[in-house]
Amino acid sequence: MVPWLSTLRGQPTALATLRRAIGSGRVHHAYLFDGPEGVGKELAAFGFAQALVCERRAEGSADACGECRACARAVPKAGQRAPLHPDVVVLERGLYDPAAIGRRTPETQDLSIDQIRTLVIERAAFPPYEGRAKIFVVRRAEELSTAAANALLKTLEEPGPRTHFVLLSCAADSLLPTIRSRSLRVRFGPLSDDLVTDLLVERGSVRTEAAAIARLAAGSMAAALVLNDPDALAVRQHFVSRAMAAIESRDAGAVFDLAEESKKVSKDALLLQMHALAASIGDQGRAAVAAADDRAETASLRYAIAMNAIVQIESNASVQLALESMMLRMRNA
Repeated sequence: MVPWLSTLRGQPTALATLRRAIGSGRVHHAYLFDGPEGVGKELAAFGFAQALVCERRAEGSADACGECRACARAVPKAGQRAPLHPDVVVLERGLYDPAAIGRRTPETQDLSIDQIRTLVIERAAFPPYEGRAKIFVVRRAEELSTAAANALLKTLEEPGPRTHFVLLSCAADSLLPTIRSRSLRVRFGPLSDDLVTDLLVERGSVRTEAAAIARLAAGSMAAALVLNDPDALAVRQHFVSRAMAAIESRDAGAVFDLAEESKKVSKDALLLQMHALAASIGDQGRAAVAAADDRAETASLRYAIAMNAIVQIESNASVQLALESMMLRMRNA
């Protein structure tokens, strides 16, 4: 097994911070991994935990061996939401059966105080069960209820020996200020389009399609994987083909037909289709520039029109009117 921390890509500053802490032996008691979804926060958290519990990691080294029994159990197996190692504890809304955490009802709205009491407070005062350290990984920490956050705060203030917390959040500023102040913030930025493209290609995607998806994913590999769904991809491509055909057609009837049909599509799905259209027009523009083709100016104007329509729809303008206006303006560009 390759140590998970060594597979983290596109986050050099965060990786350097974690490796320096592990290698020096000065690991903070609580970290707040702050950044968008799908940029490596969770991979880093479990890689960090793996290095801390590794049975063979040499003193002064930041690298887990990736081979010992602790390393194998410190990270979740495929299809599982939590690892098997007793000293790597995951907290997440709805992860556990209600009865297992002393509840009668599921956690549908927030991460409850029952999880904190059962998984943290009852365990945190004791040393690690079998490993070198005990690590609590809190997924979507912004979902902590107020009561749960306050209960967790007490343990963050006085953690037990060799006990560490890693809070993952894409909305860290919504956490209690007292929790933020007691955690060392490690920022994770959006991934580059080139890296998202490479990661998709490594998963079997065609590079041209992967590059188009990367431009829509806003630096999130999680979003890219959703966008890479074959059915969703086919729907977006169909929309782009119909929109381009309507724009180039002599008859404006196709414009009104497509705008009318788009009222039935969810706003989020339509915005993805619109971004795909803008990306396709952008590709045409770049190709025209490379070929010294005078159609580059037309593509540039159409791209600006598409982006303006996206802003209108995001601002809750009428979908039908925004699309009609967009395509009619593109026809005259």
